[in-house]
Amino acid sequence: MATLASFSSRLGAVVRELASKKGPGGWCGRHMAAAERAILDRIPLVDLVVEVRDARIPSTSAFKCLRKACCSHKQVIVLNKVDLADNFLTERWLKHFKNQNYITYGLNAHNKDSIKELLRILRARVKELKVGESNYTATILLTGIPNVGKSAIANSMHQIGRIGAAEKGKLKHAVVNPHPGETKDISSYKIASHPNLYVLDSPGILRLKIAHNDMGAKLALTGAMEDFLIGEYDLARYFLAILNLSEEYKRWEKLKDTLDDTLSSVSLEKHVVGRETVQRKPRQYPSDHTQDFIVKDVRQTLFKTISSFEGHLEEENNMEKIIESQFIALQEALKVSSESSEDRYKAVAVKLLNLYRTGRLGRYTLDLVSTEV
Repeated sequence: MATLASFSSRLGAVVRELASKKGPGGWCGRHMAAAERAILDRIPLVDLVVEVRDARIPSTSAFKCLRKACCSHKQVIVLNKVDLADNFLTERWLKHFKNQNYITYGLNAHNKDSIKELLRILRARVKELKVGESNYTATILLTGIPNVGKSAIANSMHQIGRIGAAEKGKLKHAVVNPHPGETKDISSYKIASHPNLYVLDSPGILRLKIAHNDMGAKLALTGAMEDFLIGEYDLARYFLAILNLSEEYKRWEKLKDTLDDTLSSVSLEKHVVGRETVQRKPRQYPSDHTQDFIVKDVRQTLFKTISSFEGHLEEENNMEKIIESQFIALQEALKVSSESSEDRYKAVAVKLLNLYRTGRLGRYTLDLVSTEV
């Protein structure tokens, strides 16, 4: 789509410029280069390498240097954040990787059953690689670009693995943060006993060279780099362009009737008044944009702006017009009130990006299935 390509090209150009910067103002420094060398040095020493990718961008989020450093029989590709991606396209991507002879699995790092299945897959694969050995210790290295959920996976496997093995001792925690680049060193966590399995959580690595603008825009939108480096307003505009050209908003056409009924009948809090227990609706906090009633208003606002627009959104001028109208309308839906228009637009952008990245505004896969690994 020419309109979307125009938005991604402009945003991607900013990302590529940042990628070329050294020192302050860029995201790649000596620490990332050193971390990459440490990871590559560790690969020959571990039994299995798990490459964690973002299910919304299965190709764009590839850790490129693994292609030469690791054989496919020793590598597992995990697509994390499947709860934020399109189900149909996720299945197509999983099939694509399996056809490339990779063991692959779609995962939600915060779902216990999903983590248990991943543990089962990893233990089975290690057992195959250690055929003939009965009492062994194996290490599994988690790798990937920033903010794909490596530390969340390490924490979940460590916690579930210890419970399953009835291990005692202090539970370790990898640092999990929505901001990219929080993991600085390679850390070890025990995830199974008899045989002993350890997972190594590693820093996220984003190479200096970004192949093309579209790739840079997708990385920025999904949170692989700090928003302030790119600009929250431009990122939110890119997301709105994606939403406006998708079919996702049509799901919200009958939202008013269904959500009003739902919100009036659930989440009632119990309060004791005298000797009686009464039910009341939970308090609503307009400053919290993640509450259901605000998310409902945001969805309704977006549906109305898209469905009532008469121009062709494939034309860039029309896309610019509708996005401008959406930023204005969303100020009320998101309860934004600041003095300057610049502050209001940034506040809308920050909240909108959060709702997108937490799946409250639909599920999107930005990479179409390709021939690339």
